[in-house]
Amino acid sequence: MAKMKKGIFGPLSGKIGPLIVSRWKGINYVKEAAQKPAEPLPRSTAQIANEQKMKFTNDLLQPFHPYVNIGFENMAVDKTALSVAYSFNFHKAVMGEYPNLSVDYSKMVISCGLLPQLNQPALKLIAPDVLQLTWQQNTNSNAAFDDQVMLVLYSPELKITDGFTGGAKRTARQCLFKFDPELVGTPLEVYLSVTSMNRKKVADSIYMGRVEPL
Repeated sequence: MAKMKKGIFGPLSGKIGPLIVSRWKGINYVKEAAQKPAEPLPRSTAQIANEQKMKFTNDLLQPFHPYVNIGFENMAVDKTALSVAYSFNFHKAVMGEYPNLSVDYSKMVISCGLLPQLNQPALKLIAPDVLQLTWQQNTNSNAAFDDQVMLVLYSPELKITDGFTGGAKRTARQCLFKFDPELVGTPLEVYLSVTSMNRKKVADSIYMGRVEPL
């Protein structure tokens, strides 16, 4: 209810319809009264399914953040590298409909670019915690000798990754990687890519398949 402090011509205070009149330090203020929030409309089945797929994709990419931040940096124009990686994998790698969502690991993408990939890469588990990676010399003129190898190992069982960016140069043609002991004994999905020394260029990632434990 409004109040007239100084007669019919005096200042008002209180609520008048949708307005609130007040006075502070000799200044009169008028503002709109807060409205009760409308009851939210119930979400449709399609909305719930889409939200769950979004959450599923976010959870999937969480362990890959250090790698996709590099792998999609060159595509992050007016957006983040993570958001670009999210869009790629939301549409390519996540399969099915909620609540039966799954991942096609062969379609996961951890980097995207025009840099030449490693030539004829091959990998082998030579010890329970050691992966051997080999490749052939690349004669493509766009491939630099100091390009850096990116290797990512992912355990779907544990939902954790291990790997490196820059652990070997393109010209090395081989490397050994002793990975986190926590991953020993679990199947690993393996991804491979290459970046330039300054991280300004990157190759499309390669899915190297699933490596079963020894």
